[in-house]
Amino acid sequence: MIAFIVGTTAELIKISPVHRELVARGRAVEIWYSGQHVEELASTLEDLGLPAPQVWLVPREGARNLARPADVPRWGARVLGTVLRRRAHLVKRLASDGTPPVVLVHGDTFTAPVGAIIGRVLGARVGHVEAGLRSGNLLHPFPEELNRRVVGRLADLHFPPTPVEARHLRRHRGAIVTTGANTVVDAVRHALARPGGLAVELPETYAVATLHRFELVRREDLYREALEVLQEASLQVPIIYFAGASERERLEQYGLLDLFDPVHFRIEDKLSYVAFLPVLAGARFVVTDSGGLQEESAYLGIPCAVHRAHTERDAGAGQTMVLTRLEARGLRAFLADPERYRSSGPLDDARPSITIADAIDALS
Repeated sequence: MIAFIVGTTAELIKISPVHRELVARGRAVEIWYSGQHVEELASTLEDLGLPAPQVWLVPREGARNLARPADVPRWGARVLGTVLRRRAHLVKRLASDGTPPVVLVHGDTFTAPVGAIIGRVLGARVGHVEAGLRSGNLLHPFPEELNRRVVGRLADLHFPPTPVEARHLRRHRGAIVTTGANTVVDAVRHALARPGGLAVELPETYAVATLHRFELVRREDLYREALEVLQEASLQVPIIYFAGASERERLEQYGLLDLFDPVHFRIEDKLSYVAFLPVLAGARFVVTDSGGLQEESAYLGIPCAVHRAHTERDAGAGQTMVLTRLEARGLRAFLADPERYRSSGPLDDARPSITIADAIDALS
């Protein structure tokens, strides 16, 4: 049996096409949920057409979103405590269909190394989807860079998107299967193929912005500077800034909500993935600190400024993507002529979910 150990909405988005592919092949597949994100779970599952988790790795009653780094040790202890108490039951579930047990983890959240440890404890082969990404700096992004390196040491199957990431894994144990792209490319295809109208009213021409990473928003000076640059640019092209509850709280705390207006620099609540993708697809350009949005923009050929000090992702580098290194001048340079970073080709021909499913089938 194959168990996806995930805990965030981003992980659910990126494993969803692999889950669909394996189910279509008749494989026994379960979602085991660590509970990093709880409040968004039901709507995300419905949005992606995924089943409810078959196993909760924390007591479902009383589960809450991880809001601060200080919450992580207690959460991790609860997850591992649950696994140790239910070890015999979980081992039996993994062996239920008679095929070699496989645990798949994704990316770089805290769930990824915890899930890899669980897989090893339960005697399963551990596969890491989106493996091998490296920024070269343990502190940027932190703790994501550290999480990836830990999983790289524990995994038996590594699924790097491209040969660039595969080279980072050449000294690691286990098999390396290059998928040709990140699984997000399959998630984008699926979302754009879904019927339905736009979830928000849009001007004829617009851009999209999201900024949420702790390394930026904890610094009032850097956060204010970035938003002021965006406000200035919005006089030329209207910018829609998507913000969740935590970002709105930070904006209110810093007194930055006055930067927004209904016409030029508009703030909107975050949308579900399937609702957001058509909005993204029509954007003139994107400014973000999200690695996932960087990749989605690259696959759609949309100019994208990544407002971070470092990025572990190669998607769009030197073509559609500019790394600002958190400098206002870098952001302004991109905004002066974003169109020069537009790619003529949208989605490539890679089918990473099929490649991953083929590799797992080969274990049987």
